[in-house]
Amino acid sequence: MKFSNNFRLKIVFGLSIFTLNLISAQEVIEEEDLEVKAAVKTVDTTNAVKVDGVAAVVGDYIILESDIPKNRIQLEASGYNTKDISNCELMGKLLEDKLYAHHAIQDSIEVSDADIRRNVDYQIEQFLQQVNGSMERLLEFYKKEDEKSFRDEMFEINKANQLAARMQSKVVEDVEITPEEVRAYFNNIPEDERPVFGTTLKVARIVSKPKVSEEEKQKVIDRLNEFKADVEENGASFRSKVILYGEDPGLKQSGYKYTLHRKQPRMVKEFRQVAFSLQEGEISEPFETDFGFHIIHLQKIRGQEYDVSHILLRPKVSDEAIKEAKDRLEKIRQRIVNGDISFADAALEASDEEETRAEGGQLINPTTQDYNFELTKMDTDLYTQIQNLEDGEVSLVLSDQERTGDIKFVILTVTDRVDEHKADYAQDFLKIKDLALQEKRIRAIEKWQSEKIMDTYIKIGGEYRDCDFSSNWLKK
Repeated sequence: MKFSNNFRLKIVFGLSIFTLNLISAQEVIEEEDLEVKAAVKTVDTTNAVKVDGVAAVVGDYIILESDIPKNRIQLEASGYNTKDISNCELMGKLLEDKLYAHHAIQDSIEVSDADIRRNVDYQIEQFLQQVNGSMERLLEFYKKEDEKSFRDEMFEINKANQLAARMQSKVVEDVEITPEEVRAYFNNIPEDERPVFGTTLKVARIVSKPKVSEEEKQKVIDRLNEFKADVEENGASFRSKVILYGEDPGLKQSGYKYTLHRKQPRMVKEFRQVAFSLQEGEISEPFETDFGFHIIHLQKIRGQEYDVSHILLRPKVSDEAIKEAKDRLEKIRQRIVNGDISFADAALEASDEEETRAEGGQLINPTTQDYNFELTKMDTDLYTQIQNLEDGEVSLVLSDQERTGDIKFVILTVTDRVDEHKADYAQDFLKIKDLALQEKRIRAIEKWQSEKIMDTYIKIGGEYRDCDFSSNWLKK
């Protein structure tokens, strides 16, 4: 299927908003009315101004003419290059999404309204970070009159997206592939058209982190206790202290408030545990996370939602501690180079990175969840660190940063390198199996789509009737 293969864009609402309008399941739009039916706004009792026309109807959903250019603009804003994407292809993607959502309802697939609302809340928080916490600017940008109408539209978009995703998952959930089918798939690929797999390798590292002194930690705890006492005993403003002293840069972008949900993890575990233990209006005792020390002010509880603010202070690391961490790793590296200890044993013995220490320092590819990294798809920072390493070679001690911004030192090694090569059935069976399964799922989707198009009320109007769709949307 040309469209599905070349333009299966997964548009994440947090990056892109496109207009989705629901119509009643009982409403039927006659073919002759499709060209002229439009959304209108009343100017006076005798005049109406056309705002938007209906471009298509799929079951219980409509697609407005404005959805196409709006979708293109939002895709471009999200970093997609739409130069080679036609309006017909954009329309085809919207038709496909609406078909899934419509039949999800017909098949009684359910989504949780509460989960959708939580997702909407989270998305709004993300949007607010881009406009310095100003809801007015956000509504102006998305041309909405008030927050309620914005949230309502986001709710309907999210609900339709979830229904579509679950319907598509249901179509392919029982699709499996046998080894014989994998072999047949591979053998049917002409020799000169077989895929080329890029260079893959495994990466391990040992991490040394500067230690914060107990005196420095206590100094930060004492400062937070002073803030807490000043607010509780003297009526000082918690928000003012957050603005003046807090070291969480993301808090300002969200309007100095985070909304936490009991069933939707956000923030680190220790932070959530403390927040959910507080009463409304209460300020926590100082506590520690990987980011530093905090006190939390629980501003409001709304069912499962908790509005919180917090003051984060990060203990300072001394120059002596930084030097000690680097020197310690230099000694570990020399022991490995001298052959006194293996890299894996050294990681188990001395690495400060808990996630990799037990695995001998082996990094896990976040995309594939195994130890193999494809060189051309590797994180840029990691690639820079290992690009010149030979197999088994240990890097020099390198300076790096934690996710908190704190300095750390690392040494890395590369193993099990497999150079770029044309697909080999024995060597690349798992990759070939994934490709074969993907093709089989696409065929299942094509079959489902072909059948449902014929069973579904679909009308397409205007210029889009001239599109050369890869699916039979025009029912010719």
